[in-house]
Amino acid sequence: MTPVAAARERILVIEDEPDIREVVEFNLRREGFRVSGAETAEEGLEKVQSEFPDAILLDIMLPGMSGLELCALLKSDPDLRAIPVIMVTAKDDAEDVIAGLEAGADDYISKPFSPRVLIARVKAVVRRGTWDAEQLRGDRLLADGVVIDSSSHRVTVEGQDVEVTATEFRLLHYLATNRGRVFTRNHLLTRVMGESATLVDRNIDVHVGAIRRKLGKSRSLLETVRGVGYRFRDSPSPSQS
Repeated sequence: MTPVAAARERILVIEDEPDIREVVEFNLRREGFRVSGAETAEEGLEKVQSEFPDAILLDIMLPGMSGLELCALLKSDPDLRAIPVIMVTAKDDAEDVIAGLEAGADDYISKPFSPRVLIARVKAVVRRGTWDAEQLRGDRLLADGVVIDSSSHRVTVEGQDVEVTATEFRLLHYLATNRGRVFTRNHLLTRVMGESATLVDRNIDVHVGAIRRKLGKSRSLLETVRGVGYRFRDSPSPSQS
């Protein structure tokens, strides 16, 4: 029998299909997580308020209040908005994914999913919430040889200065500050370029392309999520291409 790790972070699974919920809870417990479950958004909300979990796995299609509605409700609450939410979609449908991210979800996973993918996603959002001093030191963001210094408005790669425009710096800094989170192009346009920006997807694509060229061997830090948008990679890459 595989030894069970010491109990650690609490994960709340909100899923109305008992078979799926049991499988998810089993795999999370096997990894050492403390797990609780709920069948509806309403029951899930009560458990969030009483247990304050470290992360939530939230199905979109629920009886009564939908997962999207619950996610938006949680993210509008100052006491609960910091809890990471992983939306679970029935299909890898870009519209569902975008709707979940726009509601404030931190990540998403599509059914059917493998236990390994599930555990990796949960570990990623939990780790993101406990980003340590080696990765975030005051005004300096560090990742795979890249330093983003907001106080001096400088970007360096392996100790070498990289010239970036003001917009490129804001975009890179925003993604790095929220590393691992997926953002839609429209979200990045309004948050980085301002409400008055022309809402054209290519605006963001062009800036991301320019940043990648300037990052050189570290360009893989900026990941494309097909049909959705972009994210700053959550974990180090064993090799840079």
